[in-house]
Amino acid sequence: MNASPLVFVGIGAIGLPMAARIAAAGHDVTGVDPAPAAAIRAKEAGLTGAVTTVRDAPDTPTTLVMVATPDQLAALVTDALDARPDQSGRYWVIMSTVGPDAVRAQGGRLAAAGARVVDAPVTGGVARARTGELTIFAAGAADDVAAVTPALSACGTVRPVGERPGDGQAIKVVNQHLCSVHIVAAAEALNLAASLDLDPAQVLGLVEGGAAGSFMLSDRGPRMLGGTDVEVTSAVSIFVKDSGLVADAARAADAPTPLLDLARDRYLAAADSGLAARDDSRVIETYQTP
Repeated sequence: MNASPLVFVGIGAIGLPMAARIAAAGHDVTGVDPAPAAAIRAKEAGLTGAVTTVRDAPDTPTTLVMVATPDQLAALVTDALDARPDQSGRYWVIMSTVGPDAVRAQGGRLAAAGARVVDAPVTGGVARARTGELTIFAAGAADDVAAVTPALSACGTVRPVGERPGDGQAIKVVNQHLCSVHIVAAAEALNLAASLDLDPAQVLGLVEGGAAGSFMLSDRGPRMLGGTDVEVTSAVSIFVKDSGLVADAARAADAPTPLLDLARDRYLAAADSGLAARDDSRVIETYQTP
C-alpha cells in the first residue's frame, strides 16, 4: 500500500494530527467525522476533505479507525457493511482504544465480509501524534500488518505484536492501566507540593527529570498547574472509559488491580463534578477544596 487513498474515521483531538501526518506522507486522505467543523479542520490539516458518515466516504482500499468507544465502533461497522456488504480486498485498521472483546467482535464481522483486519491501538497521546512519534501495537496477519505499515509509519513506530486479533488491544489495556494510575499519581503529588507550601511549578521542574519522572508527569503536569479551561488533548471522559476497559479486562482475567480502581474513582469523581469534557489533567481538581 504505497501512497494509496484511504479513509480515516475520527478526526478529533488525536485522529486529526494522525490523519494530517499520513496526508503529508503523500496519501490521499478523506476524513469521516460527524462534528460540524470537521470539514474545515480537514482542509486546514491538508486532508482531501471530510464527510459526516462512512456511507458517504469514497470506496478506498484502506479504512483507519479512531473512534472513542466500543459502541461507536459497532455502529461504524454496521454502517460500513450496510453500505458495502462485500469488503473483499479492503483493509480495516482499528486504532481506537476499545478493548479486546470489541475488536474481536467487530473485526470478526468485517472479516466475515472479506476484509483484512489489523488491531493497531496507539499510545503517546496528542503530543506524539503531532510529531509522528506514536507507538502502534499492531496485531494481525503478518502480510496485513506489512501492507498497512507505510501509512501507519507516518504516525509513529509500528510494533507487530502477533497475529491474534485483540492482542493489540490487550497490550493497550496494560498501557492504559499505567497511564490511568500515572496521571492520578501526578495530580496527587502536585497537590501535595502545594499543601506543603511549595511552588508546584518549581517542584515539577525539579522532580520530573529524576527517578520520580514519568511521561504523564511531564506532559500533564504543566496543564495541571493551569486552570479548568486548559487545552483539551484527552478528556476526563476518555479515561473514565479507558479505566473502565482496564477494570473489565482485569475482572475477566481475575487479576487484582487495586491501584487502578483507586485511580478510576478519581476520574469518576471528576466527571461527576462536571469535568467530563475537560482535559484529563483536571483530575487534580478532585484533590482541591473550594
